[in-house]
Amino acid sequence: MRINKVMTLGAALTLAFSITACGSNNNAQTNNAEPTPAPSTEVVATPEEVVDPGLQPEDGATLIVWESREERAFTDEIAKQFEEKYNVTVKVEEVPATDQVTKLTQDGPSGLGADIVMFPHDNLGRAVVAGLLLENDVFGEETIKNNTEASIQGVTVDGKLYGYPRAAETYALFYNKDLVKEAPKSFDDVIAFSKTFTDKSKNRYGIMWETGNMYFNYPFIATDGGYIFGEKGTKKDDIGINNDGAIAGLQTFVKLKEALPIKSGDITPDIKRSLFNAGDVAMDITGPWELAGYKEALGDKLGIAPIPTINGKPAISFSGIKAFYVNSFTQYPNAAKLFANFASSKEAQLILNEKVGSVPTNLEALEADQIKNDPLVAGFALQVINSNPMPIIPEMNNTWTPVGAALTEIWDNNKDPKEMMDKAAQQIKDLNDGVTK
Repeated sequence: MRINKVMTLGAALTLAFSITACGSNNNAQTNNAEPTPAPSTEVVATPEEVVDPGLQPEDGATLIVWESREERAFTDEIAKQFEEKYNVTVKVEEVPATDQVTKLTQDGPSGLGADIVMFPHDNLGRAVVAGLLLENDVFGEETIKNNTEASIQGVTVDGKLYGYPRAAETYALFYNKDLVKEAPKSFDDVIAFSKTFTDKSKNRYGIMWETGNMYFNYPFIATDGGYIFGEKGTKKDDIGINNDGAIAGLQTFVKLKEALPIKSGDITPDIKRSLFNAGDVAMDITGPWELAGYKEALGDKLGIAPIPTINGKPAISFSGIKAFYVNSFTQYPNAAKLFANFASSKEAQLILNEKVGSVPTNLEALEADQIKNDPLVAGFALQVINSNPMPIIPEMNNTWTPVGAALTEIWDNNKDPKEMMDKAAQQIKDLNDGVTK
């Protein structure tokens, strides 16, 4: 898909989020080391202008925040600023975003959970069903006014707002401009390039991505008409991972083994990152959490483009919203709500972009020069236009393991895609129905 180059990034992002429903990342938690922030050319204000409707932290309040490893640099900074403004001590603990709801389910009722958690929106449904979160009530009107419609939808369940959106995410094609002169338009182009570059004996590959992870492989399921759940992810009994469109798209997945002739288990975020930084992987399908580190390693050699087309169609990726939430079991709900609002403001989202490379949800942040003038962030804006939000229903949690296992069998052992996806669909149905075997 080609977009007129005079379109501003702010306009592209606004369009993207107006035509997608709601969404966040992911089952794609990575284990990369904390990125070293690139020097900023724009002075980013601290979140001093956050509206405070008279809410004050409780006497003696202290807060714990769970944060993913790759975004720790941002939360450490924002916690410091919050402490300076409110005189409330904030401790940041590393917990993978995709593990936080499970951990909160275990630790929340006993008082051991964090006061503020952060996770992608596809986990929200089960967190709400379990009674783990307080509504975003005090700052709800402000949150709705300041953020994209899609991000608000992504953190809302049954008409109730729970989240404080901080970033929109999808993944895209990172490429090394020294190795790939022009971003490939199709996966056929990727395969053609890889024939000239891939050499397994030298541990060198034209492209790499996590082939056993449904999050990154959703384009092969969805682009030709497959889906996870029907009716825009709301109908648990309508499973579309094994329909004709999904199987057609997975034929491209199978062909790509020629470009990446290694087992799924040998592709980890750390391995992939190391090879890409060293120039031994020319292209990587990943998300904005890698942006700061890849910019530091490659500099001007780094390019970002939409995912190549599949069977002549623009690749459809998963999209999502990452947001803060307040633990319903917190001893300090006032302080926790203040922090969640403070850490998701316009200024905070610009700091998050600077530290990590994330795409803001705040409408004013999207119009900031820091965002509009960044061609790398623009690459994600183009991809998010062709993205589907991850389903928010609790049954989404039942999909990752069966589909991941099916993809691994297809990739590693040349199993038939239809057979494997039929099996995964049945496993998901059984889990949804509470069937144990």
